[in-house]
Amino acid sequence: MAEKQKIIVASHNPVKINAVQSGFSAFFGEKGWQISPLSVPSGVRDQPFSNEETRQGAHNRVSNARRQSPTADFWVGIEGGVEDDGQAMLAMAWVVITGANGRVGQARTGTFVLPQQVAELVRGGKELGEADDIVFGGRNSKQKQGAVGLLTAGLIDRTGLYAHAVMLALIPFKNGHFDF
Repeated sequence: MAEKQKIIVASHNPVKINAVQSGFSAFFGEKGWQISPLSVPSGVRDQPFSNEETRQGAHNRVSNARRQSPTADFWVGIEGGVEDDGQAMLAMAWVVITGANGRVGQARTGTFVLPQQVAELVRGGKELGEADDIVFGGRNSKQKQGAVGLLTAGLIDRTGLYAHAVMLALIPFKNGHFDF
């Protein structure tokens, strides 16, 4: 039997761990991945406020995870963030995956507009998950369905949103004959 490939997920958030498991399994089949969560700093604000800062946070998580745990087949960083264009606040996340061979894949999730009530709390200094909990009367939504799950009544949850981006970030690994 082939040895399980080791994936380091740069977070202990169950949403991110489940998204990685789902994305890798969907893209490569059920291989019995060995997924190990690892808490590492993102090097950006707790609530990233731009596309660039969010992407950098995902890259930083991968780099920090690889330094802390250098023996793996893949390292995955997922960073959620918001962008405020002055008219609306948009929510999204970046996924960055590095393989032991040095190949890097990256993808951004779908983007959606946050309600003004949530946006105002985030502008006032709250993290998105905390703002969601206040507005929707929940508890720890960022480790469950997230804003997207609350706003779509569970049709799309945070795990599903992230899993899709994990699959997109795996494109360079499935297509090794191309330069990315």
